[in-house]
Amino acid sequence: MTLPFEPADSGLRKTLFHIIFESDTKAAKIFDIVLITLILISVAVVFVDSVPSLHARYGKAFYLLEWGFTLLFTLELAVRLYCLERPLRYLKSFYGIVDLLSILPTWLSLLIPGAQSLLVVRVLRALRVFRVLRLMAFVGEGRMLTQALSRSYRKIMLFLFTVLLVVTVFGALIYMIEPPEAGFTSMPRAMYWGVVTLTTVGYGDIAPITPLGQFISACMMILGYSIIAVPTGVFSAEVIRSIQAERYSEEACPGCGHEGHERDAKYCRKCGTWLDEDTQDPHQRDDDNVSPDAP
Repeated sequence: MTLPFEPADSGLRKTLFHIIFESDTKAAKIFDIVLITLILISVAVVFVDSVPSLHARYGKAFYLLEWGFTLLFTLELAVRLYCLERPLRYLKSFYGIVDLLSILPTWLSLLIPGAQSLLVVRVLRALRVFRVLRLMAFVGEGRMLTQALSRSYRKIMLFLFTVLLVVTVFGALIYMIEPPEAGFTSMPRAMYWGVVTLTTVGYGDIAPITPLGQFISACMMILGYSIIAVPTGVFSAEVIRSIQAERYSEEACPGCGHEGHERDAKYCRKCGTWLDEDTQDPHQRDDDNVSPDAP
């Protein structure tokens, strides 16, 4: 696996690089598994410490554990930078930023009380499990979904603009129809009701009381069920298009011009013509090797 970072030239730094940034050796796998385990435990400590009863009883222990994890992760980040030829390049990468953010809250808590609650960002460091368990294929699938979202960006934005327009119009109508006693005391409050109703969430904290307002509310709920599938359909179509682009080639058959062959296809599925124009058809090559005098 090719890494975007280069190790330092010296022996010790190069050895540390292979242990920390790779997972091909037993030592590297053990390091990654231990690191991920510590990350998950530290995140669990942050969550448990947020429970008032547990914080009152074990707050001092949680505090010491948190500082212990922070010192370990600080040392780990320092070693990562030490074994790299260009450490600043790593700090600018995704994992470098996450590593830095995972230790900053504890150090900032010395100046800003409560900053340690941001330590849940450490769970992002567990993404290294993809490299440890050889799940990099899932990263490629995630890239395909991201590309599908990018291609459907304009359609989804148009859909959101339409939803915002519908919420604004119906919110204005319900604001004019319903009395303030029903809870519609302002246009923003009415638009909040429109969002809750259109998405069929229905919190119930605000609802129309007049027959006309209830009719509009029913129309919005039905409309919500109608349009909620629109972005899903758009995104699904782009995903299918991405899958087809990976599986099928746009190269046309030199014989009949048919497109849409699988990338590993050798012959046209319509006319049987050899698809690779740069190489000779093996059947034709066999025919050329046959002597004219042969029976």
